[in-house]
Amino acid sequence: MNLPAEVFTDGSCHTQKCIGAWASIVFVDGQKTVLSGKEENTTHNRMEIVAVIKAIEYIQHNFTSIQNINIVSDSQYVIGLIGREVKFESKNFLTNSGNEIRNIDLVKELLELNKKFHLQFIKIKAHQKKTEVINYNIEVDKLCREIVREAVK
Repeated sequence: MNLPAEVFTDGSCHTQKCIGAWASIVFVDGQKTVLSGKEENTTHNRMEIVAVIKAIEYIQHNFTSIQNINIVSDSQYVIGLIGREVKFESKNFLTNSGNEIRNIDLVKELLELNKKFHLQFIKIKAHQKKTEVINYNIEVDKLCREIVREAVK
């Protein structure tokens, strides 16, 4: 299958209770699959990365011939990770003060997946208003926030 998979992702977190959720919508050959989950003791950025990783892993396990994945995200943090790979590796994933970078486990996992697939990240504006054009980032955003709201009740 030469067509790329298209993925829409988002993550959310209740900052006081550290309960987060992630969601991904995966399109392969016109087929839509919604993935989601929640985690405790997490952060917003972790949930953003997890959403991307879970979508890639889903594609990896269910569509073995796909190598190209377009990932649409509103997270500048996630979008910028691949571009900082050389810097991370040259500094052994340490900050200037000698501490491990935040989310080192997930960053390393995403960078490894980037070596197995051709990932193209597309930045989209966050929290857009609904229009007549279908915007799947609105759908994943709503889903994440619903999961977090239910978890903190």
